[in-house]
Amino acid sequence: MIGYVTLGTNDLKRAVDFYDQLFATIGAGRFMETDQFVAWTTAPDQPGISVTLPFDGQPATVGNGNMVAIAMDSPEKVDAFYKKAIELGATCEGEPGPRGEMTGFYAGYFRDLDGNKLNAFHFVMPSQ
Repeated sequence: MIGYVTLGTNDLKRAVDFYDQLFATIGAGRFMETDQFVAWTTAPDQPGISVTLPFDGQPATVGNGNMVAIAMDSPEKVDAFYKKAIELGATCEGEPGPRGEMTGFYAGYFRDLDGNKLNAFHFVMPSQ
């Protein structure tokens, strides 16, 4: 359903450096870029995430309640992705671990260098 997600930045170089290093940990690479935005994906037929300087020339701002969730293959990959984000300067919004009453949902939450909220998650549907 999702084709791509775009996050605003006020410092494209800094954001691109952050995401180049973070997305490299999950095998994602750049698939599109201009002097205004850069986008990454794990494969041409998979959703992507991009960062952009706002096209209207106004400062980028963070949407309250917005979040990008990135699926991982295992809780260990959630841990590693979250740890890398924090090492790169992201801020913690909730350390990795089981969440709420949803059996099988494991996630770690962080904000990127511009304050955009993301999470890495692993979910296994309970057997019925």
